[in-house]
Amino acid sequence: MIEDTTAAAPAASRGRSARLPRMAPYLQALPLTLILGLFLLLPIIMIAVVSFWDYDFAMMYPDFMTLNYEETLGSWVTWKTYLNTLKYAVLVWAITLFTGFWVAYFLAFYVRTTGMQMVLFLVCTVPFLTSNIIRMISWIPVLGRNGLVNSMLIEGGFISAPIEWLLYSDFAVVLAMVHLYTLFIVVPIFNTLMRIDRSLIEAARDAGASDWQILWNVIIPLAKPGMAIGTIFVVTLVMADFSTVQVMSGGQSASVALMMKNQMSLMQYPAAAANAVVLLAVVLLMVAGILRVVDIRKEL
Repeated sequence: MIEDTTAAAPAASRGRSARLPRMAPYLQALPLTLILGLFLLLPIIMIAVVSFWDYDFAMMYPDFMTLNYEETLGSWVTWKTYLNTLKYAVLVWAITLFTGFWVAYFLAFYVRTTGMQMVLFLVCTVPFLTSNIIRMISWIPVLGRNGLVNSMLIEGGFISAPIEWLLYSDFAVVLAMVHLYTLFIVVPIFNTLMRIDRSLIEAARDAGASDWQILWNVIIPLAKPGMAIGTIFVVTLVMADFSTVQVMSGGQSASVALMMKNQMSLMQYPAAAANAVVLLAVVLLMVAGILRVVDIRKEL
């Protein structure tokens, strides 16, 4: 009996030693799993649960009803607001993608030294030393009726009266969002361009390709993962922005996030939660569409 116990002990020890390497990845992923579950998944579940509750002007009542979703999806105001938000997202994405690509292209291919690249990149981040609100409202004295742009145009004789649509309009909203979010698309594109093997460009040039052919057939296809990541950043930020729309449109335009903010100010939390769930579904569908078009796994 003593010999059997002695022989079984090393076997059990070997079994535990064999299980530890298999458990190591799960143990390493456990802290991140707990953090994401506690601070991301649990709040989303709570929002989804509250979206089915009933409410009045004073409080909420735990229930299971689809009225909030029926009112949200059955209202033409909601559809119009979603279309308006998507319009902002498409316009801001197109402008930031065009501008951000050329900024990243210049930094990656025309600035030779790494030190100067970092200096110029840090210059791009200078506006982020202040808050979004300050950077946004800084456009008001520039675009206002008596602002810098109108004053210069009038004094130069180009116009006889101030241009009204420069401020408190969709133009002002898009301009402010482009200013706020361009860097979010510059960074991933710059990172992707810096990873491109320069020998590929030299090979294309030796094969007789022009600069535009190299750009279109070599650089842009290889930069697609960075462009996709930047697109996800910009689209999600624009879809969730309410302060820019409220301030820069002067209350004359609306977005889904602004609609939810107004609902919460009126203590209509279940209705706002239903809108949040619908908005999350729309954004996830957009992100899924982007990931179907471009494989970003090589960039991660």
